[in-house]
Amino acid sequence: MVISAINHTYRYECEKICRLFFPADKMAFVTGEEEIPADRRTVITEIKEADDAVHFSCRACLDGKEASYSFYVPPFQCEGDSLRERLLAKAMVKVLKKLTGIIPPWGILTGIRPAKLMRKYMNENGASFAEEYFREFFEVSEEKTLLASDVAAFENTCISLSGENSFSLYVSIPFCPTRCSYCSFVSHSVKSAAKLIPEYVERLCAEIKLTAEKAKAQSLKLETVYIGGGTPTSFSAEELTKITDALKESFDMDNVREFTVEAGRPDTIDEKKLLALKKAGVTRISINPQTFSDSVLKAIGRPHTAKDTEEKFHLARDLGFDNINTDLIAGLPTDSFEGFSDSIERAIALSPENITVHTLSLKRSAEIVTENETAGICRETEKMVDYANKRLYESGYRPYYMYRQSKSIGNLENTGWCKDNKPCLYNIFMMEEIHTVLAVGASAVTKLKDPYSEKLERVYNYKYPYEYISRFSDMKQRKEEIGRFMSECK
Repeated sequence: MVISAINHTYRYECEKICRLFFPADKMAFVTGEEEIPADRRTVITEIKEADDAVHFSCRACLDGKEASYSFYVPPFQCEGDSLRERLLAKAMVKVLKKLTGIIPPWGILTGIRPAKLMRKYMNENGASFAEEYFREFFEVSEEKTLLASDVAAFENTCISLSGENSFSLYVSIPFCPTRCSYCSFVSHSVKSAAKLIPEYVERLCAEIKLTAEKAKAQSLKLETVYIGGGTPTSFSAEELTKITDALKESFDMDNVREFTVEAGRPDTIDEKKLLALKKAGVTRISINPQTFSDSVLKAIGRPHTAKDTEEKFHLARDLGFDNINTDLIAGLPTDSFEGFSDSIERAIALSPENITVHTLSLKRSAEIVTENETAGICRETEKMVDYANKRLYESGYRPYYMYRQSKSIGNLENTGWCKDNKPCLYNIFMMEEIHTVLAVGASAVTKLKDPYSEKLERVYNYKYPYEYISRFSDMKQRKEEIGRFMSECK
């Protein structure tokens, strides 16, 4: 697909809008209509300036069909790049809806955090205004508008728990027993990278100690801890204990509200590891089947069964874990609406405190659908997500946080649901960028947040474990950014 951007620089947003309708297409940009090859699918976008109006227009030609849409806006009603991007997006969506018959449930919204945007409008103008603005201006469906509103309202009840000096800690374990076919995260198989693990644990414990010193120097208060991956339970019980001991020795854990370990794959969980986590004071774990269909598990390269998930879940319950999350993914290869619906029902039957429903994100390196299949897969996945939302509401769960990944099928969302008023606070604090998140380990990203403004800076660790180990002294220098940033905020 060729996208022409005339008199504007909003290429990124134009590509995001086109991907709502054609997620598997390769996108190319040109700067003028005359440069477009005659035999290509094309989307021509243009902004024209005049003294009394700004003209936004889109014209598209797809597989022999053409459509166009344009409108005028007074200059004082379209000041700023953000608003102009959205107005151009409205013209594009009008045209592409007409040509494809696809109606994006999130309208023109392409950002990662729709609930954060809803919360902003709610806090400024009230819930009724915010919901109407989502429906009318952003063209969001009624169902997604109410979902965003519910998430924003729940988040508001949790955000007050964060104070001026609050922060969270993320610990990265980028290792897995094997790599799932859909995964795009940085992770290494334990088998191929086993020789790196002992030194990785040593370096990680050293970084934990250093980070604690920096946090203490700034009088920061630790609210939540999240050990994620990868699959942290790829490590042995002894290695996990070494990491949790480093946390308890380095940080003041007395007032920590929540301590999560993303246990993840059932085939990595055993009684010894669960007891080690329990002894360490872990208050929340994840046991993630992704699906309860054995055939789909086989298709995506996960060497465990649905029965394994249920057995490990009950084991964790028997050992005293009273806050468990279960992840499912809508749109997995070979899955069907009936198969996904059954997975939702089996997850609900386990009665975990959290159920997180993800939408499959299409990897850049491996397109799993063809052009002709895209529309059908988007519709099927949307049905799956709608069913999950309906059944979780009916079963007493509430949506408490939400985000979207790049290239998610149908531009659909990932939503965390909780019951018994047990949300994952870390997820809210991190996703809504409420306070600083200090991060340790390979591929970890520290987010430094000014408590008095929206100012945010990121500090990146080295991506791969071998880099993290070999360039550890260089990486330690980056921790100096914590003190510099905090000093500038005071």
